[in-house]
Order: sequence, then C-alpha cells, then structure tokens
Amino acid sequence: MSAEVVYDKRRLRRARFAVAAVFCVHGAVTGSFATRIPWIQDHAGVSAGQLGLALAFPAIGASVAMPLAGTVSHRFGARTALRGLLALWTLALTLPALAPGLVTLCATLFVFGATAGMSDVAMNALGVEVENRLDKSIMSGLHGMWSTGALIGSAAGTLAAHLGADARLHHLLAACVLTVLGLVFCQGVLDLRSAPDEEPPPRFALPPKSAVVIGAIGFCAVFAEGASMDWSAVYLRDVLDTSPGLAAASTTAFALTMAVARLAGDKVIDRFGAVRTVRTGGVLAAAGGLLVVVAPHPALAMGGFGLLGLGVAVVVPLAFAAAGRAGPNPSQAIAGVATITYTSGLIAPSAIGAVADATSLVGSFGLVTLLACGLMVGAGVLRPGDRRTSAAGAEVGVAPEA
Repeated sequence: MSAEVVYDKRRLRRARFAVAAVFCVHGAVTGSFATRIPWIQDHAGVSAGQLGLALAFPAIGASVAMPLAGTVSHRFGARTALRGLLALWTLALTLPALAPGLVTLCATLFVFGATAGMSDVAMNALGVEVENRLDKSIMSGLHGMWSTGALIGSAAGTLAAHLGADARLHHLLAACVLTVLGLVFCQGVLDLRSAPDEEPPPRFALPPKSAVVIGAIGFCAVFAEGASMDWSAVYLRDVLDTSPGLAAASTTAFALTMAVARLAGDKVIDRFGAVRTVRTGGVLAAAGGLLVVVAPHPALAMGGFGLLGLGVAVVVPLAFAAAGRAGPNPSQAIAGVATITYTSGLIAPSAIGAVADATSLVGSFGLVTLLACGLMVGAGVLRPGDRRTSAAGAEVGVAPEA
C-alpha cells in the first residue's frame, strides 16, 4: 500500500471524526435551548398560545435560509463555510433568552432557525462526501452523534434550570464553549472548493424532483418522530391515565431509542442495505404505532413508542445520503430534503392536535401508523448505487482540497 493511499485513509478517518464532532456540537445547541424554553417564556411574558406561534419561527427561518448554504459553500469552500455557519448557529443560542416580548422572540427564533438550517445543510453535505469516499454508511452514526449532543446539551440545561441559573448567562457560557469547540472540530473536515469556472448554484431554487421524492420518505419519518416526541407524554397521561412522571419517561425513552438506533444504524445499513433497512424500519414503526393505538396498558404503549423510534431512526440520515448522491449539486438536493423534513417537523405537532380535536389522540396515532406504512412502500427511492461512482460524480467541477 502506497504512502499516498495510507495518508488518504488517515485523512478520511480524521474528516469522519471531525464531522461527527460537528454534528454533536450542533445537537448540543438544540438541547441547550430546549431545556430553557420555560424560562424564556416567562422572561418574554408570552402565553402558551403565543409561545406555540413563536416556536414555529425556527422552522420558518430554516426553510427560508437553507438554500443559501450551497451558495456560501461555493464562494468560500466547504470548510470555511461550515466554520462560519456553525459559529453563527452556536452564537445564535444567546438570542432567544434576550427577547423581552413576543415580536422580538419571533425575530430571534427566526434567526436561530436560519443559522441552524444553513449549518445543518453544510455539515450533512460534508458528511455525505466522506461517506461516498469511504464507501460505507456513516450518516446514521453522524445523526446519532447529533442526538448524543442534544442529550448532553439538555442534561447541562436541566442542571442549569435545577440550580435556578439565568438562561441568559447559561446560554452565553454554552455558546462560548460550543463556538470554540466548533471552530476546533471544523479544522479536520474536508476542504472542498469549487472550480474557478464553475457556475454558482442559484440562491433560491425549487428542490429537484429527486429531492422531493426522497423528501417524502423523510416527511413520513419526521412526522412520526415529531408526533411521538411532542405527544407521547400527553398520550400516556390523557388516554391511559398514567402519572406525570411515567408519562414524561416515555418521551425520554423514545429519545434514547432514537439515539442508540442511529449510533448502531451504520453497521445494520452496511450489512442489509438502505432499502431493506428502511422497509424493516417501516414494519417496526407501523407495528409500534398500532401497538400505541390498541394498548390497554402504559407499558405496552411505551413499547409501541420505542418501536416507533427504532423504526424511523435511520430514515432521515439515509434520506440526506440519498439526496447527496441524487444529482450534480449535493447541497441543493440536501437543502430540498431538509426543507421538506423541517416542514414535517413543523406541522406534525399541530396536525396531531387538530386530528385529536376532530377525533381523538388514538385517531391521531392511527395517522402516524398510516404514514409509517409509507416507509415500506417508498423505501426503494433510497437505493444508494455505487458510492464510489457517486463520489466521483460529485467531484466534477470541484478543485482539489486546499
């Protein structure tokens, strides 16, 4: 084996660990924010309904800004773009806690979501590139690292809330630490640069058809994930009359199931393939949703939510990976899939509530079960093909790394 090949493998391993650490930092920002929402609500003086309105703005900001990530990467190179976008995201953590009212809270959450979405697209595009060059699945593990970061951030936020810390101080300290870590970790990611004569991607463009089809699978998975995360505790409390503590435990158990399944998912995908893995996941998720609907006891319902988490855990990472191989502009395709999945995450909680008002919570999770069946039907669109061929195609018009 030549020294050049050994160096290349060593560089790819370093890039893999670096982008995994970036995913962890990105998730930690989300976890840090989520645990202090009650403090932010009290500080801004908004009602529950107004808070619900404000919390729609991160997804709106992300959906608007994500198409810009490809333009930023084209102009500055992948590493510099990720470094800047991730720093904007970590520093944006300080903004929501400063908002004195509803209007400023909505504005800061719009910026918060916009920086989240752009950095999300940039790091997923780099993750797909590393996966293509390694010729093995790593995207599930990367998203597992995001979930791990979210758990770490939420644990630190829970401790800060328990100590009665001011969220403005907590988020300032967290932002400083995460910004430094992000800048350090970004040094190890691949530094792809566009060729001088390459046309820049459009600043705003409709997602390519391939991204829409792939995004539809992601939509089903994220809808089930969002419904379970936001409504599992309410379901156990209202439908099965459980204690608040046990109801809350169902949400934690679901999040842990998602994280563990994603961290272990790459080995499963490499052994059985993306299509078979998602189809099997669809069976598990549909079985879990059905178990939730018919469960007469909280333990069975919690088992159903666990199966839902296990079934949908790897779908979004595989959707991003498939989008990155779907055309000549990976960032644009990934942005399209990300926009669809963010939209699903935005509408899922309210859609579940609307169906529950019209029928019941049991009927709502009947809808979740039906969407889980869509994973079995549509899994074929995630067929990966030859990653090495895809990677070579993705590098057309890209200058060597600096």
